[in-house]
Amino acid sequence: MKISPLTFDSSSTEPLYAQLFHYLKELIIDNNLTLGEKLPPIRSFAKELGVNNVTVINAYKQLEVSGYVTSKQGSGFYVSKRTNTQSSATLPAVQNGKELIDFASASPHPGIFPTETFKQYLVEVIDRDKGFAFGYQESNGFAPLRDVLAKFLETTYNTYTTPDLIQIVSGAQQGIDIIAKSLLHAGDTVITENPTYNGAIEAFKSRGCRIVPVKLNSDGINLIELEKKVKVCKPKIVYVMPKYQNPTTICYSKETLLGLLALAHEYNFFILEEDSMYELCYGIQSTPNLKALDKDDRVIYLKSFSKLLMPGLRMGFLIIPRTLLADFTKTKQTTDISSSGLMQRALELYFTKGKWHEHIHYMQEIYRGKYEYMLSKLEPLTAYGLQFKKPEGGLSFWLRLPPHISSENLYEACYEAGLLILPSPIFFSHLDHLKDRYVRLSFAACSIDDIQKGVEVLASCLRKLSSNL
Repeated sequence: MKISPLTFDSSSTEPLYAQLFHYLKELIIDNNLTLGEKLPPIRSFAKELGVNNVTVINAYKQLEVSGYVTSKQGSGFYVSKRTNTQSSATLPAVQNGKELIDFASASPHPGIFPTETFKQYLVEVIDRDKGFAFGYQESNGFAPLRDVLAKFLETTYNTYTTPDLIQIVSGAQQGIDIIAKSLLHAGDTVITENPTYNGAIEAFKSRGCRIVPVKLNSDGINLIELEKKVKVCKPKIVYVMPKYQNPTTICYSKETLLGLLALAHEYNFFILEEDSMYELCYGIQSTPNLKALDKDDRVIYLKSFSKLLMPGLRMGFLIIPRTLLADFTKTKQTTDISSSGLMQRALELYFTKGKWHEHIHYMQEIYRGKYEYMLSKLEPLTAYGLQFKKPEGGLSFWLRLPPHISSENLYEACYEAGLLILPSPIFFSHLDHLKDRYVRLSFAACSIDDIQKGVEVLASCLRKLSSNL
């Protein structure tokens, strides 16, 4: 069937790809596009519509994530759904028996996992390595994987290290936990951004550490406040997320990165840099990661593949300063002996055969589309007193609420209406007059339809809470 030309609404805040997504979705729901029918080739369809290829690609990918079409490698996209009944792959979150649109999770939707490709490499590893694929690895990780990661860091991040300093861990949380166990003792001080990731706070607290928060500016951690607290508290570690910080989405300036390194050198502390979002940039990558600027071996660099590949892999790595290597290795051995050898070997093939960069490009396009769509839907909500800075990357928006609305109250109202959001108190380690004034919304696990419906719920709840004054 030839698809009738679509007239785009140039005055709409809805991006072109989203308009195309909704148009094609309705054709599928109304059976004007039948089960198994192939969608038009991307290039010719883009030319016919008068748009660029990326617009069509994004629309097709959103249809795929939502379960309306399936892609066949080298062949194209085919209709896989004829009604508006939601597929099991795209069911919303369920909590206490209630189905929810999920703006809380920052994990990718299972529909975009590279399962077929990864399955091929798992089979290849088993055929090649036989039983050795299931044996214990070196505690610091499968040597060929560490070799390929060292090259990857150099070519992708301009970060130079050696394979012996790269340590494979079972996800970012384990990496934080092992750092805490190997470096910290009861009574030690850890300085963190405020607000920050609560999982890291709990890991540090489990060691009996004192947590000292430092506020964030628009370009990163407040260096003046940090230096004052460093002089008094003498921390062993300062924990930061310089790229699209969780939850604020702030991206550190190069000046702040260099200032932070200078303080680490002057006052003799280590910096734990967590980086899970570097690739998810929606503009120009303006600053390097902190480790790339580290000339004094003060930065412990932690990267997880959970947000970019598949959370269930439980795979990440650290670059450990040489002076900490022996203690870290000993602690890793007593924690779990080694991370999964099978997964490490499959991941090494994934990098060696160039699939990582291919997958990242795919993820960037998927997430860029969701980001732009949620941005277009959130901007009108500033009429209710919401404020937010447009993120440069990442998977979330950090919204400041008007003074009369509590984030906890908004969370409860949204929950009752079928929307799950994250209120700000869980990100603040200490009392703060702004602690209850923010919410974090993530688009990672949502389809375009979810985003549209979810923001409508959010707007309705804001109206109700405002009218109750």
